[in-house]
Amino acid sequence: MKKILLIEDNKDVRENTAEILELENYTVSTAENGKIGVEKALKIIPDLIICDIMMPELDGFGVFENLKSTPKTASIPFIFLTAKSEKEDLRKGMNLGADDYLTKPFEENELLEAIECRIKKNDFLKKEFSKNVKGINQFLNEASEYLNLEALINDRSIESYNNKEHIFNEGNAAHQLYYIKSGTIKTYRTTESGKEFVTGFFGAGDFIGQLSLLDDAGIYIETASVLEQAEVCGIPKADFTKLLYSNKDVSNKFIEIISHNLIDLQEHLVDMAFATVRQKTAKALLELDAKGMIKDDTHKGISIPREDFAGLIGTATETAIRMLTEFKNEGLISIETNRKLVLLDKESLRDIAEFG
Repeated sequence: MKKILLIEDNKDVRENTAEILELENYTVSTAENGKIGVEKALKIIPDLIICDIMMPELDGFGVFENLKSTPKTASIPFIFLTAKSEKEDLRKGMNLGADDYLTKPFEENELLEAIECRIKKNDFLKKEFSKNVKGINQFLNEASEYLNLEALINDRSIESYNNKEHIFNEGNAAHQLYYIKSGTIKTYRTTESGKEFVTGFFGAGDFIGQLSLLDDAGIYIETASVLEQAEVCGIPKADFTKLLYSNKDVSNKFIEIISHNLIDLQEHLVDMAFATVRQKTAKALLELDAKGMIKDDTHKGISIPREDFAGLIGTATETAIRMLTEFKNEGLISIETNRKLVLLDKESLRDIAEFG
């Protein structure tokens, strides 16, 4: 049962409102002034707070500011109660960041709808979604329910791709965001001279194609090619757009899920501009290791073509091979007969990545 704290100095309003909420199976605590209200909020940590503005001891604004400045109560949905004559106070409350308001006297359905809406929103925003197909499906289904849209996803099918197959090609119409269930995929752009500029390696749990869907041109800005047999789930552009633009709360949650790839890309581009080849080589090895693409005790790793590794660090293949050989001679890595890389001294590699 959800817990609601009602802070209201008018006894009749307080008791009548509490009764309405209890009949709807909410657990209700009440406070007759702001000071007591703050004390109770900190003690019980309610799921939602309803608070009058004009009260003795501590007014509603004081209650709001006090609780929002305290980490354990800062995210609790907050609804102000105000009289019709207090429009200026209402504006102030909303500017402070209150979630909603009710004007007294209010109808029972107004009260219940406001509470249901705010609790539903807060539950959605607090929920953590797993970075796997089940978690993505769960997010999309709950987002569609939250937005009152038709289902954005109905157990989307998983497509399998073999080594060297392309999932999408640079210059083609961008029509889907892709989630990688398994396998390894590289993305790259083709330079004017026909060489591949590798923009990233991606594995299970990653998204690819999001930048292309955001581009006004409406085309894929890179090619996605399979390095190791992959299973991929596609999310149509129309659904991607709904998630981004239909509602700020859903958009923020969706961006939170997909944004880590964009942050990695931004850091990679900065490294390409300012780091030495030795630093870029160390960083690339550590990044590939973090994605499970380098062999160790927990994963088998993959054989990465040296030209792809060179493209990732933005240098000639010969230079990349020379740097890997240097690292091998220094005892930092080993290279197996199948060209798989093994990291032997991650701590030293981290030092090189940071300091050169």
